[in-house]
Amino acid sequence: MLQRLINWLTFSVFGFSPDSRLGGVINFFLYDSIKIILLLFFMIAVIGFIRSFISQNKVKSWITKKKAFGNLFASLFGSITPFCSCSSIPIFLSFLEVGIPLGVTFSFLITSPLINEYLVIIMLGFFGWKITLFYVLSGIIIGVLSGVVLGRMGLEKYLIKGLVSEDKQVVEQRVYNGVKVRILFGVNEAKSITKKLWIWVLLGVGIGSVIHNYVPEETIHSIISKTGPFSVPLATILGVPMYGSCAAIVPIAVVLFRKGVPLGTALAFMMATAALSFPEAVILRRAMKLQLIAIFFGVTTVAIIITGYLFNLLQAIFYVEKL
Repeated sequence: MLQRLINWLTFSVFGFSPDSRLGGVINFFLYDSIKIILLLFFMIAVIGFIRSFISQNKVKSWITKKKAFGNLFASLFGSITPFCSCSSIPIFLSFLEVGIPLGVTFSFLITSPLINEYLVIIMLGFFGWKITLFYVLSGIIIGVLSGVVLGRMGLEKYLIKGLVSEDKQVVEQRVYNGVKVRILFGVNEAKSITKKLWIWVLLGVGIGSVIHNYVPEETIHSIISKTGPFSVPLATILGVPMYGSCAAIVPIAVVLFRKGVPLGTALAFMMATAALSFPEAVILRRAMKLQLIAIFFGVTTVAIIITGYLFNLLQAIFYVEKL
């Protein structure tokens, strides 16, 4: 329904066909901006409502005691949420607001765009169950290990003050009398955070829409196919600026693989495109300092590169007949 409305606006108001390059930019920008801002508001409101029932100190204490299990649970939860890298940010922020440790929230933020149900279905059709299973397991492992590493680096000082409430005790001691009060708490919290983030969402999606529609697939293939053993890090670095859901990028990975690019290289490009993007960095800039964004991107990039090389080594085991 929303996509049809956006197609109509692109053609009737702006005068461009949704299938044209510039029309595609406008279409992509309108659709993702509306989707992410609405999702941002809705998810923060829902989680705010749920938070009114939960003792933040108990949640934080339980996850801290569980140590790496907290990262595993966050990563598993991320694997069943159908969000792109930008759409995962509202839940990431809500987790921080509840008092969940930063490393655990990063496990969710990394895994959520990497794995979801429609990705699994698409990959099963193209690559078969062995590669799909290994991909899902590697995505969860990347989320867990990266979150553990980031959590042990003491990076909380790089969070932007004012976006996430620091007065946890005051929030926890509030008394919520009735459902209406709890709903209003969630809605007010959603309004507050959305007001601080909406301009960054538009800027991030704007960058992503241009990249998505003006970077040809053939250029990516020609660059990756000529770099030999360095193809995995190069494919990962090329994937980082791109923007798109993992399901949308699967067909590109399939084409790269069909044209002779090693499996791990093609999947590294797909994973980097899904988990990291310039638009995501732009939106996260409102929540954290550049140092933390750089560290987060760096750790995740290294984990994806290692996984890409592992897939290349195991390509013979997970051999797929020509797609």
